[in-house]
Amino acid sequence: MSATGATDKLWVADPGVERDRKAEHIRLALEERMQLRSCHFDRYRFEHAACPEIDFDEIDTAAPFLGKRLAAPLLISCMTGGTAEATRINRNLARAAERCGVAIGVGSQRRALEDPSLAETYRIRPFAPSVPLLANLGAVQLNYGCGVAECRRAVEMIEADALVLHLNPLQEALQPEGQRNFSGLIRKMTRVARGLSVPVIVKEIGCGISAELAARLVRGGLTIVDTAGQGGTSWARIEAARSADASLGELFADWGIPTPRAIRDLGRVPGLSVIGSGGIRHGIDVAKAIALGADLAGMAQPLLAAATDSAERVEAKIRRTVDELRVCMFCVGARTIGDLRRAKLFCEPEAA
Repeated sequence: MSATGATDKLWVADPGVERDRKAEHIRLALEERMQLRSCHFDRYRFEHAACPEIDFDEIDTAAPFLGKRLAAPLLISCMTGGTAEATRINRNLARAAERCGVAIGVGSQRRALEDPSLAETYRIRPFAPSVPLLANLGAVQLNYGCGVAECRRAVEMIEADALVLHLNPLQEALQPEGQRNFSGLIRKMTRVARGLSVPVIVKEIGCGISAELAARLVRGGLTIVDTAGQGGTSWARIEAARSADASLGELFADWGIPTPRAIRDLGRVPGLSVIGSGGIRHGIDVAKAIALGADLAGMAQPLLAAATDSAERVEAKIRRTVDELRVCMFCVGARTIGDLRRAKLFCEPEAA
């Protein structure tokens, strides 16, 4: 054991338990009861431009990300891997990402580091050769045997353009097999960022990231943050369902920083690039995320549902989302994503 209580060896889960957990996560995330009913983006309204003074056909939704050009400011957020079902889902997502010109991430690759035979469930570069691809590991793994070498392996495994280190203290606290030693992680994430040749992105998984934490990350050289705020899938409900403690899941179901607030606050942190995710359901939500301060928006659960069927369904959902974004841009007079960032957005007061 190290001085912080972390093991010096990579923590290895029981393979059968891990496969079951991954499969349960997919199944439960698709259930409507795991989604939060409140949509914080609904409180925000754009100022309508009755005479937008632009040609709809000239609207350009392109946006830069990780040195590449996206057709739209959209990321298929990190979701799954490690099972046969996840292989099919990831490949459907990847094919759609490539066809639509948007970025894509994979689920936590810890299982593939422990069992290389599972690496194929994450290898989607052949299906998405030109778009930004994000590798993914839990930041807490840095206290359970993962270091720069393991992070580099995760990146090389899928030929990724960046590595996501996800923060999930609530999930780990409620998870029956959770890992709960989060001490010293900012220092260790900084070390990883300095040791890799690709950028490191820090994200939450549904509870948001504060401006105070983001400022500390920037000081450590971690300059891309994904809000993954409160408003979409409730991982508290999912983990509580797995442990048969529904009351605990409901108590913490809406824990966290609402996504619009997280985006707004992070957008004010100097030197930070912001991915806005957490409850993004359609193109108007994407537009609001951009106007609040995000550089691009991440979507997960709506695309997961489509990916269980086919790449064509995922592609249709993405293209519909981009069409909705384009209409929104037209109605606020924004010809480019840069113009959209300057669109007037106001927040209605919460109901009493």
